[in-house]
Amino acid sequence: MDLSFFYKEHNVDSVVLIVDDEYAGRETLQSILEGEGYHLQMAENGPQAIEKAKRFLPDVILLDVMMPGMTGFEVCQRIRSDPEIAEIPIIMLTALDDRESLLAALKAGADDFISKPFDRYELRARLLGITRLNRYKKLLQERTKLQQANAQLLAAYEATIESLSHAMDLRDRETEGHSRRVAELTARLAQAQGMNEDEIVHLRRGALLHDLGKIGIPDDILHKPDRLTNEEWAIMRKHPQFAYSMLYPIEYLRPALDIPYNHHEKWDGTGYPRGLKGEEIPLAARLFAITDVWDALTSDRPYRPAWSEQDARAYIRDQSGRHFDPRVVKLFFEIFK
Repeated sequence: MDLSFFYKEHNVDSVVLIVDDEYAGRETLQSILEGEGYHLQMAENGPQAIEKAKRFLPDVILLDVMMPGMTGFEVCQRIRSDPEIAEIPIIMLTALDDRESLLAALKAGADDFISKPFDRYELRARLLGITRLNRYKKLLQERTKLQQANAQLLAAYEATIESLSHAMDLRDRETEGHSRRVAELTARLAQAQGMNEDEIVHLRRGALLHDLGKIGIPDDILHKPDRLTNEEWAIMRKHPQFAYSMLYPIEYLRPALDIPYNHHEKWDGTGYPRGLKGEEIPLAARLFAITDVWDALTSDRPYRPAWSEQDARAYIRDQSGRHFDPRVVKLFFEIFK
């Protein structure tokens, strides 16, 4: 049973495993460390030390060298060879005070070496230093795990957005692939405009979801082959508001709302749903407006063949200052020559 979680849940700062075959040695260490905020575990020999190291996953091991059966050097080597406990810091404690013993301890994998009889203040200081380092290391490991989990979560979010966008294109039937194309075109335009990477991430999400509000439009209106009546147009023009209502509760998608909510606004104020004018329209929506129309004009539709690029360019130039931001039109033609 792994009891490391018990200590964490009960706010025990650090678990220290004391390994010494002599009762007096264990008692001495206990008297030094009691009241210092450590939870102390005891082991009387090598096999017991390894078993308790696996059970409690201590923050540090105080390991005596001279023990019968299995020496501290051998215990240290066994711990270092076990992936489950190999990272636990080990401080060797021994009456041996010679260079060979120090080298043997370091070779076995010890992190520190203190000779007996040891000064209690030195022991406390060294133990505090090594537990702090170990805690810092664990925090870094946890942060790395969180970053990896966050990256996986974001990848899942992006895949979900892509799938939802594709589903919307399939529902509209006329526009398969449209959302992905305009997302890429708008991202290129935004990069040239000087948007930073985070802004472009949100812009791309918004472009992929720009027609999400059409989920709320009845099929008989969305797929009507003839001209829409005034009443039907009134319903169709609600889809940006539908998109806003669906996306706003999703916090991580709020920064992407500029396009789904505003992509039908026009520079001269004649657009919908709010009749925004000029720079009242968010920049992301002004960039998207051109790529959206460009892709629509240059793609085949059931009711008409694709326009030539020359005709599409002429239309965009004609709409500069009316439908489109003139500066964005200029940038569009500079980028997509």
